[in-house]
Amino acid sequence: MPQNKDLERTGVVTEALPNIMFKVRLDNEEGELLSYLSGKMRLHRIRVLVGDRVQLELEPYGGKARIVKRL
Repeated sequence: MPQNKDLERTGVVTEALPNIMFKVRLDNEEGELLSYLSGKMRLHRIRVLVGDRVQLELEPYGGKARIVKRL
């Protein structure tokens, strides 16, 4: 987990894309973010579907986010 709590967000999956990529609408914000599954979720084959609430870790440089937990 990141040291900085500012990099953690929650959101709802709005679209499933190829190569285990997802579009996630963040809570309390209007934008959508491109995100990918973390290694542990791939290893344990945790499925993420459209409409699921997820916890994200944002990259400090912007761009993509990593899905770390399904809520």
